[in-house]
Amino acid sequence: MTAGQVSDFKGADVLLADLPDETEEVIGDRGYDSNKIRQSLAERKITACIPPKKNRKSKPLYNWHLYKKRHLIENMFAKLKDWRRVATRYDRCAHTFMSAIHIAASFIFYLKE
Repeated sequence: MTAGQVSDFKGADVLLADLPDETEEVIGDRGYDSNKIRQSLAERKITACIPPKKNRKSKPLYNWHLYKKRHLIENMFAKLKDWRRVATRYDRCAHTFMSAIHIAASFIFYLKE
């Protein structure tokens, strides 16, 4: 877990290292567009679906139709942020914050049914 003002790119190494072996594709936003991340994924034979930054000189191709499915993840985070405790991160410890996320996600899943 990183601080709120830290770029997503800084914590990407830890997240990508924990991906299951059967992962085939990773969808990310422009904040994850870097040669280092793309190379790390390519070494593990994972397809990177990351749009290039606007100022990038060599723009790698990505599956635009797959990228559009990213809104499902964004919707999940939006539902989690409806829970004030999760949105404002009252908890100081990472494990307590993760517990709050699990409780909120459980309620969201239960209410959906």
